[in-house]
Amino acid sequence: MSFKNRTVLITGASRGIGKAIALRLAKEGANIVIAAKSVEEDPRLGGTIFSAAKEVEAAGGQALPVQVDIRHEEQIISAIQQAAEKFGGIDAVINNASAIQLTPTEQTEAKRFDLMQSINVRGTFLVVKHCIPYLKKGNNPHIITLSPPINLNPKWMGGHIAYTITKYSMSMLTLGWAAELKGAGIASNALWPRTTIDTAAVRNLLGGEALAKMSRTTDILADAVYYILSKPATQCSGNTFIDEEVLAAEGITDLDKYAVVSGGQLYPDLFI
Repeated sequence: MSFKNRTVLITGASRGIGKAIALRLAKEGANIVIAAKSVEEDPRLGGTIFSAAKEVEAAGGQALPVQVDIRHEEQIISAIQQAAEKFGGIDAVINNASAIQLTPTEQTEAKRFDLMQSINVRGTFLVVKHCIPYLKKGNNPHIITLSPPINLNPKWMGGHIAYTITKYSMSMLTLGWAAELKGAGIASNALWPRTTIDTAAVRNLLGGEALAKMSRTTDILADAVYYILSKPATQCSGNTFIDEEVLAAEGITDLDKYAVVSGGQLYPDLFI
């Protein structure tokens, strides 16, 4: 299925997984709306909406960089309106923006709890809410949310409950939209990695260089998103996909090319 003239809005696309997805779809000729906060580069994280836009255009796509903090509804509405004006509509939404803090209850400050709720849950909800009118008119419309399969075994909850409940909420939104929007022909799926992914969050917050070397690159998720968006929306909805499973369905089982260290040990993701 062609991505020419298809417009994809990606939250948090200035760096990491979001940017990798943007570049993968740009190679197929998609229009990319880079909806993220960074307009000045943070040396710890790298990348801005403008640098990402240049890379998208170099990869073969058209780009619209828009500064958006998804905690603010008016910024979401403005970004979506700008996207519709520039590209004529929105055909897919990738909910990638997320806040993380892996602390137990006593060490989780109220402001961090509120931040994760406001970005991961409320922000994701509002992005989709305001995109729905455009998705209803879209070309093979899809919603993909970066969130894990829901497993209520306490061991997945105990270490970092404040973060976990927000990511599971994103997955519940995903499943709810699949049912709610089925009649409109809009697909809604979640996607999550089997292993840790080499991102700034992994390097700066979770495990440093050692964990990064036991991770896969962002390309594995970018490729998985490409294959999901290639499916007919009416036939691919209501799933909480794992990246390996998506690729295996395409006959891709040798995943060593995605490893940061070829042939090295891989570290399972938090929720796997």
